Amino acid sequence: MKKLTLFSFLIIALASGLYFSKTLIEHAEGTSGSEIFHLYNWGDYIDPELLDRFEEETGYQVVYETFDSNEAMYTKVQQGGTGYDLIVPSEYMIERMMEENLVIPLDHSRIEGLEHIDEDFLDLNFDPGNQYSIPYFWGTLGIAYNADLLEDPPASWEELYDPKYEDRILMIDGAREVIGIGLQSLGYSLNSKDAQELDAAAEKLVDLAPNMKALVADEIKMYMIQEEAALAVTYSGEAADMMWENEAISYILPEEGSNLWFDNMVIPHTVQNEEAAYAFINFMLEPEVAAQNADYIGYSTPNKSAMEHLPEETIEDKQFYPSQDMIDDLEVYEDLGPEYTGLYNELFLEFKMFK
Repeated sequence: MKKLTLFSFLIIALASGLYFSKTLIEHAEGTSGSEIFHLYNWGDYIDPELLDRFEEETGYQVVYETFDSNEAMYTKVQQGGTGYDLIVPSEYMIERMMEENLVIPLDHSRIEGLEHIDEDFLDLNFDPGNQYSIPYFWGTLGIAYNADLLEDPPASWEELYDPKYEDRILMIDGAREVIGIGLQSLGYSLNSKDAQELDAAAEKLVDLAPNMKALVADEIKMYMIQEEAALAVTYSGEAADMMWENEAISYILPEEGSNLWFDNMVIPHTVQNEEAAYAFINFMLEPEVAAQNADYIGYSTPNKSAMEHLPEETIEDKQFYPSQDMIDDLEVYEDLGPEYTGLYNELFLEFKMFK
């Protein structure tokens, strides 16, 4: 086989969705496997300066690859052959991967800084005792809207069905999120396994389809900032970025409640460099690091010590750091199991046919 030049290798890698840090590009030739750290994370989910700092402080070189859904990440890890050292799934997917032995138990004697994590984000139902995962970010699903483009913004999921919003809503491209809107607008659980409730939710969502401008993923932020849509169903951190770039945009949690989610760091069974994985976990637990990451990304940090380093207006914003009363109205996704995961996906695909 013809040997690839470094330039050719980088072009192929970038086309495959890989991110290489500056240090790795400079030292890719001659770097041993023990010096490389493979991180698999959501897109736009870490301050790039922190990757550079991690490399400088530890000597590891970061290969950063991104995914756009828990399901895509799960499939790749399940298939093996990836060599990822650390991944950042959401709670329901962590629960599933634990059951299928796709993540390894953590050695807490190698973890430094866990005392900085707020107790409200530890020992949760999906991972009792944090045997497999360490908190990274948390947030909500809600409605972002542009006040300059709307006379009367919605306050609930139910209001999104109003014909006045025809062709004005950007919807996040996710089965759990979309089916969840149908369920919650009818007063049902986000984790329903009742066939009648699911059918009713799917039927109700048909009425929402005319109001949707598009189903999108990462592009939702850019479209809202550029005022190509008046409304978006999106995550809190994405909304924070929109609000930073466009002062007319606000974010609300629907009256019926919504999704409260947690993304945690786990070590997959594909790990090749455990030392680097633990080094990265400890690095991200440092309060100043966690604060810089939260300030850059816009999502809520579970690191209570990091709060001292964040702007007061950030931590006092109840849409991003909601009160306990607001949190009580939110619901965490649970692992539905293969049968109902498949059913949610089928209902979502049927819904997409209407657009």
